[in-house]
Amino acid sequence: MQGLERTLNWIRIHDLDDTDGGSSFEKTLSTVAAPLYYAAYAGLANIVSLLLKRNADVNAQGGRFGNALQAAAFGNHEQVMRLLLDNGAEVNAQCGFYSNALQRAAAFRGDGQVVRLLLDNGADINAEGGYFSNALQAAA
Repeated sequence: MQGLERTLNWIRIHDLDDTDGGSSFEKTLSTVAAPLYYAAYAGLANIVSLLLKRNADVNAQGGRFGNALQAAAFGNHEQVMRLLLDNGAEVNAQCGFYSNALQRAAAFRGDGQVVRLLLDNGADINAEGGYFSNALQAAA
């Protein structure tokens, strides 16, 4: 529990998901995403690997982007995305603002390697939902 409390304190001071950038000391463990989400969001491949070795739920939902894979896709963290996919991340999980990782990867940065990685791992190019409705509209 001590490690979770440390993570919570870090999130209370600077939550990557908080676009306002302020501190919020009212947050509790039940109101923030799992540590794997934040490590993936920050592109911390070594921490992601460690958490996965300690049986972190690779498909846990939570956070602004919905899950760790979408958070990693937001930052074009290809190495982290590979770790998550190699450990069973559901490439077509429907959650978060962008609905799926492919739509997120295509939305703003349009990194071809990241999009290819998702497609090679079974991402549904026709998946509907989220802010842009589908990956093609996100890319446009």
